[in-house]
Amino acid sequence: MAIARQDFAYPFRVDPASQQTAQTGYPAHVDQMVRQLLLTAPGERVNLPQFGCGLRSLVFAPNADALMATVKLRVIQGLNQWLAGVVNVIDVVTAGGSGGTPAEPGTLEVTVTYTLVETQTSQAVTVTVA
Repeated sequence: MAIARQDFAYPFRVDPASQQTAQTGYPAHVDQMVRQLLLTAPGERVNLPQFGCGLRSLVFAPNADALMATVKLRVIQGLNQWLAGVVNVIDVVTAGGSGGTPAEPGTLEVTVTYTLVETQTSQAVTVTVA
């Protein structure tokens, strides 16, 4: 019987029941890594200043095709740079884009669909940046 892979949970913490480092399943761990990448601004991490997508800087940009293209480009480049061996990006959709529902003013909603390289299963993450 195969044991399901476990990885560190984010945020890093101690599990009160076991008094050990909290762990989570592999798909949830990758979900957490994608969220970290999307919500981190470049320069925010001292030891890794290039890490992040900088989506918060786009929150108040005019809701137009140029914004959708910029978001898609930043997300795909970030995921391909930092999580290349972990996920394969299928699609990036921004609320307010063609066929999407408009986002509330002052928010940016991004949905990333990807395939986990290790398990070849599809996952989706939706992040709202305000």
